[in-house]
Amino acid sequence: MSARLLIADDEPNILISLEFLMKREGYDVKVARDGQEAIDAIVEHRPDLVLLDVMMPRKSGFDVCQEVRAHDAVKHTRILMLTAKGRDTDVAKGLALGANAYMTKPFSTKELVEKVRELLESQA
Repeated sequence: MSARLLIADDEPNILISLEFLMKREGYDVKVARDGQEAIDAIVEHRPDLVLLDVMMPRKSGFDVCQEVRAHDAVKHTRILMLTAKGRDTDVAKGLALGANAYMTKPFSTKELVEKVRELLESQA
């Protein structure tokens, strides 16, 4: 069975690109376009990994991360934050709220695919 991913980003071009890339890698992919949609999808679909943008409407990626970690049924979900917010304080905040990893945009697709694989393998 292929790993289930959720991609949460409000930028349509990024969402389409990441969805295509991850499906090409063989993953089962769902998408969310804002923070609340992401939380609903995580609870409903129980993805193995979430690629989570920080700056989104309705709820930020930070809010989503915090809510997931506080929710017993999904608190062990792996979260990779993908964001243009690359300051040390943003990275520290994301990791402190429970993100498993943090990548800043722009990122190389090769690095992203490697990081996704690494996070999924560490879960197995």
